[in-house]
Amino acid sequence: MKEMEYPMDEFFHYLQIERGLAVNTLKSYKRDLRIYYLYLNKQRQISKWEKVDRNDVLQFLYHLNDTGKSTASIARMLSTLRLYHQFLIREFQYKEDPTLHIETPKKKRSLPKVLSMTEVEKLLELAQTDPLSLRNKAMLEMMYATGLRVSELVDLKMNDLHLSMGFVRCLGKGDKERIVPLGEHATSALSTYLNDSRAQLVKRKTSEYLFVNHHGNHLSRQGFWKILRQITKEKNIQKEITPHTLRHSFATHLLENGADLRAVQEMLGHADISTTQIYTHVSKSRLKDVYKSYHPRA
Repeated sequence: MKEMEYPMDEFFHYLQIERGLAVNTLKSYKRDLRIYYLYLNKQRQISKWEKVDRNDVLQFLYHLNDTGKSTASIARMLSTLRLYHQFLIREFQYKEDPTLHIETPKKKRSLPKVLSMTEVEKLLELAQTDPLSLRNKAMLEMMYATGLRVSELVDLKMNDLHLSMGFVRCLGKGDKERIVPLGEHATSALSTYLNDSRAQLVKRKTSEYLFVNHHGNHLSRQGFWKILRQITKEKNIQKEITPHTLRHSFATHLLENGADLRAVQEMLGHADISTTQIYTHVSKSRLKDVYKSYHPRA
């Protein structure tokens, strides 16, 4: 087993040092490859990477499908395997790539769930009576105003926020920096949080992070998820809302109100504009719903 683990460790080192992958992306590669390695070792009794053939890879993909993995998950896994086996050929002089000529499963591109303006207003109407509710208000306003990913939100530092100039600086996927403008409501909520709440949460501690938990420590992604779930429950909103729902809503509402697609791409931090174009489909879908609801002959 150690004979198989050494090349994996070298691969992870390559991804981290030479490719400079973000921590969360690296974790995904490690998780995927570990699942693959354990399957080969236990189910196929394979103890050397040279012994892996095309049939082993196919059986592994069938196994993922049988265990209920989505098409997107299987496609991502195959991408990981391809990268890894190419690494083995390049760095360890292996002769064969067992992933060659295996077709990537076609991903079903489902439209993202989006909140209506009424639902957004309902979610953001928070009673601001204590330090935690002021913080929650600031976080939600910022999420909807900027379209940040939850990991980007919780990793914001104090010096990333420029309230007087009306923008926030964040590091996205692959540590790419981008500048996103803040709206009036987010600026106001953030200003109130900084003036009336954050110091009470931090107390005598020091923290470089913008958003902290009730102990004054760095707020985690899981912590934000719990807060959002609790607020959704208290507001009696039936639609399932995730941090990404706010990001989807941010992009869709901008496009519906005439924003330029390239500008939205920039604010979301998408490397490829085709990723952003999904929101134009959402807008068209919503237009059809409006037409059917209100046109007398629809």
